[in-house]
Order: sequence, then structure tokens, then C-alpha cells
Amino acid sequence: MAAIATARKSRLHNAIEGLALTTILQSFPTFAAAAFLLKLAGNHDLSGDPGVAIFVAIASLAHAMLAVTFGPSFPHLFKTIYEPKFFEAHLSLADKIAAWRTQPVASLQLVTIVLLLSVMAVVTASVG
Repeated sequence: MAAIATARKSRLHNAIEGLALTTILQSFPTFAAAAFLLKLAGNHDLSGDPGVAIFVAIASLAHAMLAVTFGPSFPHLFKTIYEPKFFEAHLSLADKIAAWRTQPVASLQLVTIVLLLSVMAVVTASVG
């Protein structure tokens, strides 16, 4: 049954899945952490401004689109951003995420993000 469902996936659907996974799992944490670091550094322009969320969303999407566009052509330059497994049409969405998570580089990225966000949360809570 799963083979039938993945066989019907169009090229456009697969490309959108890959772009969404690249945006959400690789680009968004980078820009969200950057915005959080600016806030912690005392940039008061970010307080209560909805433009920050818009910036993070647009920057994440643009970053992912660059990675998806140039990643296959220049894999040595985009090796930390572009993930070919996100664009394998025979994999379901859950299988793409599972295949990505089991790689050592992805595990290192996830651990780094968790530690960074944990440190930032402690600093934010202690600063007041």
C-alpha cells in the first residue's frame, strides 16, 4: 500500500516536500537562532516586532531555495545545507526525515541546535 502511495507522487509534490523539509529542518533553526541571539545581545528593535517573524520566514525560504537550486550542481559548497535524501521520490515524508536523522552530520546539527537553544533559554530566564 505504501509503495502505491509513493509511486503516485508527482515531481512537483516531491520538489515541494524537499523544499519544505530543507526550509523547516535546516534553514529555519539558523535564522531563528540568529534572531534570538540579537535579542539576547540587547537589540531592543526586535521587541514585539512582527517583522522579525516575517524576516525569519522569508530568509529561511530564500536560504532553502538557494540550497535547493545550487546544491545539486555544487555539492562541495552546499554539503551542510543541501540534503539529497529530501528529494528522493520513492521515500515518504516520514522516511525522508528518518533517513536524514540517522546521518551523523544531521545528528550533530540537531544536537547543536538543542544545546544552543537550551543555553539561550537559560540566559533569557536569568536576565529577566
